[in-house]
Order: sequence, then structure tokens, then C-alpha cells
Amino acid sequence: MTVSYETMRRWCAKVGQTYANALRRRQPQPGDKWHLDEVFIKINGRLQYLWRAVDQDGTVLDILVQNRRDQAAARRFFRRLMKRTGAVPRVIVTDKLRSYGAAHREVMPSIEHRQSKYLNNRAENSHQPTRQREQAIKASAPWAEHSGSCPPSAASRPTSGPAAT
Repeated sequence: MTVSYETMRRWCAKVGQTYANALRRRQPQPGDKWHLDEVFIKINGRLQYLWRAVDQDGTVLDILVQNRRDQAAARRFFRRLMKRTGAVPRVIVTDKLRSYGAAHREVMPSIEHRQSKYLNNRAENSHQPTRQREQAIKASAPWAEHSGSCPPSAASRPTSGPAAT
């Protein structure tokens, strides 16, 4: 059986959107308790902030990289998160960064906001794979290749000249 490119294009135009909508409907709905957190990362030598939202089941809802950590950045992250998920949480849990409180009062004032460094452990654990990748990259950097590969006494010995007997 031979199928032309034009036949495939027509089939995708006819059935593709229906199939995509069915897949989207099957995605699990986010939980009603969201944990939000940010972490510092270096991208091309510049310090950036990785904002992450996780629901109570540990499902990552959204990730955003920004160069600021102020109220406007938190507001942008809240709006983007609500738009992407299409849902409104019952509770949001954050650390004690003041930007979260200010943005929360502006964007979603009717939602309960809990600020605690202990309650937000779910979001902190979500950052672990990112931190592990960052550490692996640092360890494989060119300047770190030979660190610790030879004993300190061998590094201080002269390599040229007469050998001591």
C-alpha cells in the first residue's frame, strides 16, 4: 500500500486536531494545592531564577526562567501558571519571599496563601534533579578535570633538571 505525502497532509488536517484534543483531555488535572518556589541557576555565566510550581502529587505544573525575583516576576509567574493550567488552586504554599505575598494579593486574593519554609518541601524536592545536573556540569568543567588527580607533593616537585638520588 502506497500513501502519498498529500494524503498524509489531508489526514492530519482532518483528524489531527481531534486527536490532539483527546490527548489533552486525558492529561491529569492539577491538584488543588500548589507549591511554588524559585532557585538560583547559572545560564551562560549569568545568574537566573528558575521558578517552579508543583501540585500536591509532585507533578510539575510550570517552569519559568527569569532574571528577576521581584513582585513583577512573581506576578508574571502566577498569571502564566493559571493560564497554562486552566485551573485555580484552593491553596498555594510558598516560602517567605515577600514577592509572593504581594503578587498573591494582586493576582489571586481569594485563594488561601500559606507561607512557611517547612510546608514548601514538595517544591524544594522538585529542584533536586536540576541541582544534580548543575553539580555534574560543574564537575566536568575543563578546570576541574585534573583537580585532585595527583597528590599535592607530586605537583610541587620540579619536572625538569637533574634527578635527585
